[in-house]
Amino acid sequence: MSTSDAVECCPPFQPEPWDEQTITWENKRFVKNRVRSFLHIPLNFGGVMTRNMRAIEAAGAKPEDMVILADENSLWGADVYIATSKDVPGANMATISGTFLSKVFEGPYRDIRKWIDVMQAFVTSKGKKLEKLYFFYTTCPKCAKKYGKNYVVLLAKL
Repeated sequence: MSTSDAVECCPPFQPEPWDEQTITWENKRFVKNRVRSFLHIPLNFGGVMTRNMRAIEAAGAKPEDMVILADENSLWGADVYIATSKDVPGANMATISGTFLSKVFEGPYRDIRKWIDVMQAFVTSKGKKLEKLYFFYTTCPKCAKKYGKNYVVLLAKL
């Protein structure tokens, strides 16, 4: 295997288990951190991820399925939630509970406004009300380019 064939840092994403699914979490553990943004464009996402992933791995808390959620709650920043299998010493821990509808989208980030509209219509078509929206960025930009697919899962908390 040549270096160019090696997996970068993100495993290939399989969309089927996430597309148009109902997901229920009860106190799902996450390391919570804040990313600075400019008009929703993250400025320090890589550094935040690297620092937190080192802490998660050092604590032996890396889950089987890695889920990284973003709560895009401001033009100037987002809360990032990185799934863990247990508490990570020294980290800001958070839990998320609830029922979510998920939908997978593929394409450039500039389409996110369209995806949000489609997600809102999807939730409404199920007779539900969207309480909060999370974004699951399934791969980093480098791996998305390598795989030729940029999947983003929108999770609507009901």
